[in-house]
Amino acid sequence: MQDNDSRRSRSLVFPIILVLVGGIFLYRAFVPGFEPLPVIWKWWPLILILVGLGKMWDATQGARGAGKSSAYIGSTVGVLIFVVVLVVLFWRNPSFSHGRHGRQLDHISEVRDLQGITSLNAVVAMPAGELNISGGTSHAVESEFDYSSAWSRPTVDYTVTNKSAELNINQDNHGPSLGPEDNTWWIRLNDAVPLDLQIKMGAGQGNLKFHDLNLKQLRIDIGAGQMNVDLTGERSADLDVEIHGGVGQAKIRLPKNVGVTVDAKGGIGAVTTSGLKKQDGNYVNDAFGHSLHTIHLQVAGGIGNIDLSVEP
Repeated sequence: MQDNDSRRSRSLVFPIILVLVGGIFLYRAFVPGFEPLPVIWKWWPLILILVGLGKMWDATQGARGAGKSSAYIGSTVGVLIFVVVLVVLFWRNPSFSHGRHGRQLDHISEVRDLQGITSLNAVVAMPAGELNISGGTSHAVESEFDYSSAWSRPTVDYTVTNKSAELNINQDNHGPSLGPEDNTWWIRLNDAVPLDLQIKMGAGQGNLKFHDLNLKQLRIDIGAGQMNVDLTGERSADLDVEIHGGVGQAKIRLPKNVGVTVDAKGGIGAVTTSGLKKQDGNYVNDAFGHSLHTIHLQVAGGIGNIDLSVEP
């Protein structure tokens, strides 16, 4: 019994974990921009693998009669390796090594001309980050990208066939994403050209201002995060909108003078409304059934909550 106690006392696994947790919280107190949780959440299974391998090594040494001095050495080394890996990951995180205002980013701009098109079909696929889309350009698209070394250079593919254009904006990981890397896009589309738009976003925040765009169809797919969608403004035709989400929040601003009907269903946590009323199971505004054109909005999926508000 005394022998077991002496072995247990030599284990440094728990003290090392305490020192690690204390060091993280201490650093976080002095550097508010430091965000350790995304890194830890992604890589915590590694400690189970390393400690498990260490315990296997300890058991092998014990079976060989290596003696009491080898007890817990393997698991302790496993935890130490995990600590080293975390430090490297945190150091690769720009908020750790440079601070939130000293991060090193690449910046590029891309412009595509209209070339006489009369319609535009666009797909914007962003793995993670902050996505900003609006109108306001005389070109087909103007775009700017800020991205860190964890991401490859965004690609802007634009082809024109018989006055109809296909626009595809995409990006691949440049390797393993080590923590919350910086990735921000600004995309401005032409206001006049009829537009079918599909947005695919893995995680992050989307600020989508469609007030001036000549939207005909809109589909948004987001894995996790928050979407701020502005659908206010006049419409020259009916608009079909689909929003499919994983987890997070969707804030949707709706017009006052254009009819709106909203079908919200699926694994939605909560729906809050302002300026809407229930009619036949859907949410509608006062202009619904009275305006020349109508916005048909469908929200489905596992979105945490939806905030629907009609402009004043």
